[in-house]
Order: sequence, then structure tokens, then C-alpha cells
Amino acid sequence: MSALTLYPADQPQQGHTFRDFAAIAEQLKGIGVQFERWQADCEFSQADDAEAVLKAYQSSIDKLKQQYSFQSVDVISLNADHPNKEALRQKFLSEHTHSDFEVRFFVEGKGLFYLHVGDQVYAVLCEQGDLISVPANTTHWFDMGENPAFKCIRLFTTEDGWVADFTGNPIAESFPTLDQYVAGL
Repeated sequence: MSALTLYPADQPQQGHTFRDFAAIAEQLKGIGVQFERWQADCEFSQADDAEAVLKAYQSSIDKLKQQYSFQSVDVISLNADHPNKEALRQKFLSEHTHSDFEVRFFVEGKGLFYLHVGDQVYAVLCEQGDLISVPANTTHWFDMGENPAFKCIRLFTTEDGWVADFTGNPIAESFPTLDQYVAGL
């Protein structure tokens, strides 16, 4: 189940959690974050390749491509057996921004986005079927957990794809990891 917890940036133990999808989407809309659910256009299996996954969500992808002029779309997946899972996790756990907005659709699994906006931190648990769009220049970080298990469609307005500018702020260290967050729900 998707969830959103709002925290004062200086009090990571004082969060208020929303579990209703409409309430989550409304809270995130207030900071310019698009949060929606997609349904597949056709059936596919976990074993299918990226082309089959993209085909299954083609109508939703086309709608976003037209709306935002996306230049590239890909599928990324990561599982607990990945040899670089810890290095990748650490990279995403550091607070950063992008000059482009970040769009992720969770085909499978889950991940935890933290958005640091003003004096608030928004923890957004995304699960299968969820799309999140983090506005350009929004400070954020992402936790895939100790044993990642997700497949995401990523959309980019530039051919360069994911390019991060790290803030150097250690704030992420004060907030629950994905595993701690899920255990506390």
C-alpha cells in the first residue's frame, strides 16, 4: 500500500502518515508532485523484457511524452542479487537535485522517495502501479532498501538521463530507511 509521511525537516520522529491514495496525491500536488496510478494496457509477465513492459504501458507513456516532451524512456530493474546493489543504494541515499524532473513508474516492487521542500520532508512510499514525478530542482533522495526488488519505467526530457547534483546535506541519515519505514507502518 502506498503511503506518505510528512515530517518537520528537523524532527524525523514526528511524522503524520496518509495511506489513502487520493489524500496522498492531494498533499503531493501542493508541492508540484504528480502522483498517480497506471494500469497496464495488456498482460505481461515478470520474465518479459523491457520492450514488453513498455508496450504494456504504452498509452500512459505516450500521454506523458506528449504532455512533457520526453526524449527517452527506459526500464530499470534491481534485485537483491545485483552485485553493485549497495553502491547504487548509497548513491541514491544522498540528498540531491536534478535540473530535469524525475519521473518513475513502479512496474514491480517498491521504493521510498524523500522530498525535502522548505522546512518539510515528504516520505513517499511508492509501490507497484504508482507513478511519481519529482519537480526539477527539488531536493530529494531515494531508498531501495537493503534487498532491492523493483522494476521501474523511467522517463527523461534529455538524452543524458539521470544526472544528479549532490547537496552535501546529511539530512537523509536522520530519516528511516525503506526497511525501517515499512516496518513502522
